[in-house]
Amino acid sequence: MRNPLAAVFSRLVIILPYAWLLFFFLVPFFIVLKISLSEPAMSMPPYSPTFDLADGLGGLFEAVKQLSFTNYIWLTEDALYVNAYISSFVIAAVSTFLTLLIGFPLAYGMARAPSTLRPTLLMLVILPFWTSFLIRVYAWIGILKPEGLLNQFLLAIGVIDTPLNILNTNTAVFIGIVYSYLPFMVLPIYSALEKMDHSLIEAALDLGCPPISAFWKITFPLAVPGIVAGCLLVFIPAMGEFVIPDLLGGSTTLMIGKTLWNEFFNNRDWPVSSAVAVILLLLLVVPIVIFQQAQAKAQQ
Repeated sequence: MRNPLAAVFSRLVIILPYAWLLFFFLVPFFIVLKISLSEPAMSMPPYSPTFDLADGLGGLFEAVKQLSFTNYIWLTEDALYVNAYISSFVIAAVSTFLTLLIGFPLAYGMARAPSTLRPTLLMLVILPFWTSFLIRVYAWIGILKPEGLLNQFLLAIGVIDTPLNILNTNTAVFIGIVYSYLPFMVLPIYSALEKMDHSLIEAALDLGCPPISAFWKITFPLAVPGIVAGCLLVFIPAMGEFVIPDLLGGSTTLMIGKTLWNEFFNNRDWPVSSAVAVILLLLLVVPIVIFQQAQAKAQQ
């Protein structure tokens, strides 16, 4: 007979993560959604209508009646926000692709390294996380600026005659994102490749399969789950990145994270900034949910 305490404990183990998500994700999301349907106001908080718990249900219903989708209509009419979404998507997609090009060989080399060396290689991948993210991004300013270390090195070896203008360009943003999020790409791919049975490759080679064909027919398909996970872990935060484009991209780099910051702190337009955040969240979450459902159907 099953122990009642064990049954209660097993249910708590399931309920607690959902309760955590409900409190720290859904509740803030609905607050932001409510603000996005409000109108800006010269008050504190800088939007109306507001809801006071002392007003009871009557005040809640009255506040709901005043909500509107004006801010969302405004976002579709203003080219700044549309271009910011498109630019963020392009920068995030290119950065994810570059991170995959660099991260897959690293993960593959780690998976094929001797078992005694793998913990050291894994530690080297995780090592940058021991330093503040902001400090690491600031370090790239000293490397990429015209009189920085990179230009001094290239001038010293005679590769260039004049300093390269890399800082405050999209190239610097790509470098910063790839450097910062490379571990998020390497670790999932390494986890998938480490579990691979290397005897499959040996069997394919014994049967006359060329090494390149064996890689694409065996290694790559087995690494696809890690590749998908790594791409999502890089693309999602890169899409809403603020620190890297602000420090390395300068004023010319248009990304939705910077636009959101400007609307919230400089213009103090909380409703519009909340609408920008809600649309960004939907653009990221909806495709992921659809992809997960398609994967679940494919596995059935």
